[in-house]
Amino acid sequence: MVRAIRGATTINENSADEIYTATTELLEEMTVQNGIEPDDIVSIIFSVTSDLNAAFPAVAARQMGWTKTAMMCTYEIDVPGSLKKCIRVMMHIQSEKGNDELKYVYLREAKRLRPDLAQ
Repeated sequence: MVRAIRGATTINENSADEIYTATTELLEEMTVQNGIEPDDIVSIIFSVTSDLNAAFPAVAARQMGWTKTAMMCTYEIDVPGSLKKCIRVMMHIQSEKGNDELKYVYLREAKRLRPDLAQ
């Protein structure tokens, strides 16, 4: 069965290094908390807020060796008053787990997005 897992994180400045570091941290945490192997991943959609344009977050996943995974980067809707410098992820995986068994991961300031799910 294909399932989707959400995650998000934030960075302090719009730089390629910060985007890669934060994205790697988020992807690693998502896979560890959910027991995901790279071959389980069907695709990943990355979105960033409009104030982030120094790098594609998908590059961080490629640097992790995920070179055969379908990925796409896009902008998040720029809602007034919304969290800035935020990287969001929707990871589609093959899993026998039910939706209630999957763990969404919110790091750094992104914990404010879903305090009910942030650990």
